[in-house]
Amino acid sequence: MNNFTFYAPTLFAFGDGEEKNTGALVRRFGGSKVLLVYGGGSVKKNGAYDAVTASLNQAGLPYVELSGIQANPRSGKVYEGIELCRKEGVDFLLALGGGSVIDTAKAIGMGVGYDGDFWDFFTGKAPITTSLPVGTVLTISAAGSEGSDSCVITQEAGNLKWGCPKSDAIRPKFSILNPRYTCSLPAYQTASGAVDMLAHICERYFTNTADVALTDRLCEALMRTVVDAAPRAIANPDDYAARADLMWTGMLAHNNSCGVGRDQDWASHQMEHELSAFYDCAHGAGLAVVMPAWMEYVLPHNPMRFAQFAQCVFGCEMDFACPERTAREGVERLRAFFRALGMPTTFAEIGADPKDIPAMVAHRAEKPNGFPFGGFVKIGPDEMEAILRLAAR
Repeated sequence: MNNFTFYAPTLFAFGDGEEKNTGALVRRFGGSKVLLVYGGGSVKKNGAYDAVTASLNQAGLPYVELSGIQANPRSGKVYEGIELCRKEGVDFLLALGGGSVIDTAKAIGMGVGYDGDFWDFFTGKAPITTSLPVGTVLTISAAGSEGSDSCVITQEAGNLKWGCPKSDAIRPKFSILNPRYTCSLPAYQTASGAVDMLAHICERYFTNTADVALTDRLCEALMRTVVDAAPRAIANPDDYAARADLMWTGMLAHNNSCGVGRDQDWASHQMEHELSAFYDCAHGAGLAVVMPAWMEYVLPHNPMRFAQFAQCVFGCEMDFACPERTAREGVERLRAFFRALGMPTTFAEIGADPKDIPAMVAHRAEKPNGFPFGGFVKIGPDEMEAILRLAAR
C-alpha cells in the first residue's frame, strides 16, 4: 500500500425527509444568501424543489435560482452562475440534482472569487485555492460528486470535456441524500448511474500497486452491491432498500475511500469524455461502451487481477490452469450485465461513427498533457484508437 493523505470533510444527512434540514445546514456552514442550482422540471415534479425551498424560507434564507443545467454540463451555465453570484451577493451554492448540477455549482464556486476565466483552473493555468461553499441535495445516484473533490465541465468553445484538478476546496460542505427522490427516475437513468458507479470503482480497482487487500475488498463489496441493487431498482422503482444501497454506493465509489494507497487508472473515463463530447450521450452509456473494450485490450497486462474481478464480483469459477479464461469470462459477464440493464455496449447503439475515431484521438491531444494517460496501462494515441475500434465492432 502506498502512503496517502485522506481528507473528506463533507457532512452527509442520509434518509427519507432529511431535505427538511437544508436551510439549517446552509446556516450551519455560513450561508446567508443562496444560489439554488438545478436542472429541468424533474425536481419540481418529484417534490424536491418544494421541500428545499420551503426549508430555505423557514430558515429565513434569501435565494436566487439558476436552472436549466444539462447533462454533460456546459461552460455557459457556469459563466452565467458566476455573474449572478457576483451581482446578487451570493455566499453559498446549493445544488439540487445529480452530478451535472453539482459539478456546475462547484465550477461556479471556484470562479466567483477569481479575476480570470474559471477555465484557467481546468487548463492548469491557475490552481484552485478557494471556493464559495457548496451544499448538495442529491436526486440521482451516479456521479458521486456529492462527496468528491473534482468536477467535469464541457467548455463550449472547442467542445472540450475536461475534469478539473482535484481539490478539497470544492468538496461539498454537506450533502443530503434521500433515496426516495430517485424512485421516479427513468430506468435508463438509473442504469446509467449504476454503470458510472462501477466505472468509478474499476478505475481504482485495476491497479499495479501491491498489497492492497483491504481496499480490494472494499471495491468488491461496492461492485457486488451495484450488481445486486441496480436490477432490483429497475424492476421495482419504489424499492427503497435498493435505492438506498445505490445512493450510498455512488458516494463511496467516488469520495476515494476505496482508492487510497493505490495507483489508479482513469483511462476509461478519459476516452468516454471524448464520446460524450462528440455525441452528447449519457456519461454512463458511454462508459458501458468504452470500459469493457478497455478491459479486453489491457487484460494481458495482468490476467490475474481480471480473474480476481471475475471471481469476486460475478462469481465466476477460477480456472487455475488458465486464469486468462476466467478473466475474459468476467469481462463478458460485465458486458452482459450492462445489456441486462438496458445499456448500450457498442458504438452503433449510442449513434457513434467509427469514422470519427481519429478525430476523437486528435481532440484528446488538444488537452495539456493529454497523452499518455492511464495508471494501469499507459494509453497513447495508437492504444486509444485500438480500444475505440474494439468498442466499435
